[in-house]
Amino acid sequence: MSGMEGWDFGEVDHLSIYTLLDDYAGYETGFYGQHGISFLVDVVAGEVRRRILFDVGQSGEPILYNMEKMGLGPGEVNVVFLSHCHYDHTGGLLEILRAIGKEVPVIAHPRIFRKNLVRSGSRNVGLPYTKEEAEEYGARWILDSQPRELMEGVITTGEIPREERVDFERETTLGLYTIEAGKLVRDYMLDDISLAVRTREGLVVVSGCSHAGIVSIVEKAKRITGSREVRAVVGGFHLIDADDRRIERTVEALREMRVGRIYTGHCTGLRAECRFLREFRERFEKLHSGRIIKL
Repeated sequence: MSGMEGWDFGEVDHLSIYTLLDDYAGYETGFYGQHGISFLVDVVAGEVRRRILFDVGQSGEPILYNMEKMGLGPGEVNVVFLSHCHYDHTGGLLEILRAIGKEVPVIAHPRIFRKNLVRSGSRNVGLPYTKEEAEEYGARWILDSQPRELMEGVITTGEIPREERVDFERETTLGLYTIEAGKLVRDYMLDDISLAVRTREGLVVVSGCSHAGIVSIVEKAKRITGSREVRAVVGGFHLIDADDRRIERTVEALREMRVGRIYTGHCTGLRAECRFLREFRERFEKLHSGRIIKL
């Protein structure tokens, strides 16, 4: 349990989430799509405005193209947030930092630099660069496994240990491994962190891939912010390789939480998206590059 739970983090006045990148480019949009995800989270609280770049896809080119098309400049980014180690969320960092053109805080979990291997251990899907290489491009790393307040009303969730996850989310949907003491061991993605934003109408949770489990992430966000109402959940839920039972339990849990709106895409998968659409109807929206969510 976090020592920050029960604190009064305040609320934001305005929140806009720009979908800079998703696997789906959208119908007749002219935006670029690529396997990966990236958001620009634009937040105003009182006199303070922050533009948080949430994940950076697997390369910077489509993100920078889409930003220009949306009238956004990389120099406006105040902070970069990396939700976890995977290349399709971190690979574009060096190109993005070069475009930002100044030193910028990069918030991530301390374990983000480890090797992360798929199944047999033959393929590393972690960061495609070193900590030091990113620093040469202007990254000022802020590594924290605990919840961290970024500004009034905006908090990171910190890691979610397996024992704190709901029962059906304690196993990751993807078989992942890492190296510890020279041995190949299961990796339960403790570096998977998300953002929680408190608005006057309720909590907004932004996740990258939800390897820690989207239900567990929302529950953690509610605990640390003290919010009861969940206005929206945004991001990838990594149910693309989940069985039907896990998909059903996920949809049921978010329905029981009375989540207001679901915005999802990337790694969620067609079967899960169809189930969310049936359950949430007009309160479900599929993400695509160029999608702007104003809350």
